[in-house]
Amino acid sequence: MPEMVSSALLAVAAPFGLLLLAATGAAGAAVLSARAAGAPLVAAAGAPLLESARLLRQQRRTLPGADVLLWRIAGAGFVAAAVLKVLVVPVGGAVAADLPIGVVWFNAMDVLLWALWWLLGWGADSTFSLVGAYRFLGQAISYELPLMFALTGPAIAAGSLRMSDVVAAQQPVWFAVLMPVGFVVYLLSVSAFAAWGPFATPAGRDAADGVLTELSGPDRLLVLAGRWAVLAAGAAVAVPLFLGGGAGPLLPAGVWVAVKSVLVLAVLVVAGRLVPAVRPERLAEIGWLVLLPATLLQLLAVSIGAAVAGGAP
Repeated sequence: MPEMVSSALLAVAAPFGLLLLAATGAAGAAVLSARAAGAPLVAAAGAPLLESARLLRQQRRTLPGADVLLWRIAGAGFVAAAVLKVLVVPVGGAVAADLPIGVVWFNAMDVLLWALWWLLGWGADSTFSLVGAYRFLGQAISYELPLMFALTGPAIAAGSLRMSDVVAAQQPVWFAVLMPVGFVVYLLSVSAFAAWGPFATPAGRDAADGVLTELSGPDRLLVLAGRWAVLAAGAAVAVPLFLGGGAGPLLPAGVWVAVKSVLVLAVLVVAGRLVPAVRPERLAEIGWLVLLPATLLQLLAVSIGAAVAGGAP
């Protein structure tokens, strides 16, 4: 009974924690932008909040040929997909949804994002929006297979698809150390989920903001907030998959999950600022010729190690 209460409370708190983490990431990115421009840093930290207030007051744009229902379902879907991702993250011994297929659940939400990005571009009935949607699909094909094999590694090593079992299998060595290729591929894929950093071409300025071209007011706010929520959710899920969950000295397990999530998000934000956008065809070359063989070789090594060890720990 206490476990059910803890899970229910965590399920209620998870969306708020995720949005707080996403807001932290957005504020951090704004501070980095202000630092590069020589602007005041303190004011920059509040810029996302001011922009949110501005978009809430802005009138929604209407287009004569747009499929408004699909367009708005896609816009609201990003935050929903991000929340569904973090429900399987163990926090201090409690899990909002302790699914026996937690790793598969996370990957399923990634597939849902494919549909959302496409609907966002298709629903607007706009040339640049559709170009952005095609760009996302082009780069998604490049990272999806490497990501699947990167996620398979922790599951094989743990002998389970349950997130709590994956965390337990990382004692005393984290999977980020044992599977560095998978960890790097995972972080790249998380950036791709949110069209962030080198994967920003679906919303690139060279295509008039791509899928964001026709969005305004609350619709634009939902998508921008959803992108940050997806990035934050990916950072949070990295903790049980590769960073030992709540393992750490002195602090409670729940605090360690939060600290590690913030650190991973900081790495994603800084890396996204430093690495320029890469065209989808170039990403395809990297994904298929470099990342895919590397993740397969690592998965082979993990599988052999698990077989020699006689199965999961």
